[in-house]
Amino acid sequence: MPVISRFYGIVIRMYFQQAEHNPPHIHAIYGEDMAVVEINSGSVLEGQLPQKALAMVREWTELHKTDLLHMWESQDFEPIPPLE
Repeated sequence: MPVISRFYGIVIRMYFQQAEHNPPHIHAIYGEDMAVVEINSGSVLEGQLPQKALAMVREWTELHKTDLLHMWESQDFEPIPPLE
């Protein structure tokens, strides 16, 4: 699973496999915690993150929603700048 971005100890990944299921989502890892976060809504589909980490993931996802959805559809990997 390629790393798309890293910031504040959070690693963002996305599967690039035809078998990956909808809705479009990312995998966010922070220490021992992991959450699957829907790109469009920011909803946690699976797992959990501490509230501050989840807030940063949601902010980053909202800022890069267009790029993330394009990558989901095209499966063309491109690193995305971190949250600053």
